[in-house]
Amino acid sequence: MKRTIILRSLLGAPIGLTISYLISVFISLAIRDGNYYPIVPELAEICGNEINAILLQTVCSLLVGTVYGGASVIWQIEGWSLMRMTVTHLAVCSAAMFPIAYFMQWMPHSFGGFLRYFGIFFGIYFCIWGSQYFSMKRKIEMMNQKVREQN
Repeated sequence: MKRTIILRSLLGAPIGLTISYLISVFISLAIRDGNYYPIVPELAEICGNEINAILLQTVCSLLVGTVYGGASVIWQIEGWSLMRMTVTHLAVCSAAMFPIAYFMQWMPHSFGGFLRYFGIFFGIYFCIWGSQYFSMKRKIEMMNQKVREQN
């Protein structure tokens, strides 16, 4: 299990970095002024310059990917209910994501901004969870149908 966590964490790190980079590209495209916005301006101010902010964001993106990759083993724990796996996975991912998102200026530093970020995070999380759930449910139904046909 430890080896699996380490391997998935190592795989998750570059995936986290890739997702972070793609988000910055999509944000830059959405602004539509021909410039690339790799970080939020507030982070550059905090870090002293843009390159320091980009380096910090890179490290944090790798860290988020590492946590998500390592946390994926939660879904393979036999004997745990789907509810326990979901709550545990959500807690682990949230514990990594929210402090980083706050520190990196990815969310407004207000109560409303915090609630909005929570809402978006949970909405995306449960959309992905729901699609995975219904996909697995459909596969199980197909396997059960094949078993019934063979009997």
